[in-house]
Amino acid sequence: MSIFNKFLRTTVAGPLFAFLLVVIIVSFTSPRFMMPQNLSNVSLQVSIVAIVAIGATLVILTGGIDLSPGSTVALVGCTLAILVKNEGLPLPVGIGLVLLLGVGLGFINGFLSTYGRIPSFIVTLATMSIYRGLAFLITDGTPIFSVSPQLDPLFYGKWLNIPLPFYYVVILYAITSVFLRNTIPGRAIYALGGNESAARLSGIRVNQYRLLAYVLAGLMAAIAGVLQTAWLNSGSPNYGAELGLESIAAAVIGGASLAGGYGSMVASLVGALTVAVVQNGLNLRAVPASWQEITIGAVIVLAVGLDMWRNRLGQGISRLFRWSQAQSKEEKLSKP
Repeated sequence: MSIFNKFLRTTVAGPLFAFLLVVIIVSFTSPRFMMPQNLSNVSLQVSIVAIVAIGATLVILTGGIDLSPGSTVALVGCTLAILVKNEGLPLPVGIGLVLLLGVGLGFINGFLSTYGRIPSFIVTLATMSIYRGLAFLITDGTPIFSVSPQLDPLFYGKWLNIPLPFYYVVILYAITSVFLRNTIPGRAIYALGGNESAARLSGIRVNQYRLLAYVLAGLMAAIAGVLQTAWLNSGSPNYGAELGLESIAAAVIGGASLAGGYGSMVASLVGALTVAVVQNGLNLRAVPASWQEITIGAVIVLAVGLDMWRNRLGQGISRLFRWSQAQSKEEKLSKP
């Protein structure tokens, strides 16, 4: 019981219970959900949201927020399509350049919000519009199709009969988890999100580490943009419109505190899985897009509630366990 009580106090407990609840509900309402082909589709669908959620979580840990990753995905995808199809650059070179572009876009977000002293909500709200506007500008608002046949294996390829995006997600989450828990910059990100003044007084270079979080978020969005382009073999300024909300939802469902300083990558991955399962279940039931948005919002509220109540639930179970032990002792003592 003590082990269970400790588990309830971990950052992953609330998100995991919410995820299991969603899986059970979707399984009962959509019999096709548990079919192998559909589960494979879910693994593909979740990959892009999960990767963007890494960046969203890093920024949220610093006490900021990033609304621009969807627009970054669109701009990166359009740029990659232009470089590879229109300009004839080799695909690896094009991918390398757009990853650098993502880093640059993240740097702009971080520099303006950190050194420019502009609230991150305002900065990323503005860049969300600017980056998507640039995507429309460089493509004249026209999608670019059939970018490269070499893109297809990047997303649809398999290793040991498991889709490659699964490995991308696992590797990136593992690297980021180790980074946050076992490196000085990672611990500094937690520290400045928890108490910026204390972090500054303890010698942590607050501005640099906050900027680093935005740069990494830009890199994650760029990786997601490459995968989005590979998924559809096209670049369009309309891609990724919902990714900003979905990535923030994944982080919040994963228990990340919007005040900063609290959250975990494992829990954010569970949050991303929850979002993907909900969307997949709604798609299987042919639910209109309007109700899908309403449902996602309700899931966020439920998940955050479970995460906030898990400590009280753990305390209640602990008290009940102690009470049952006391009752058992009294019964033994009362026996002749």
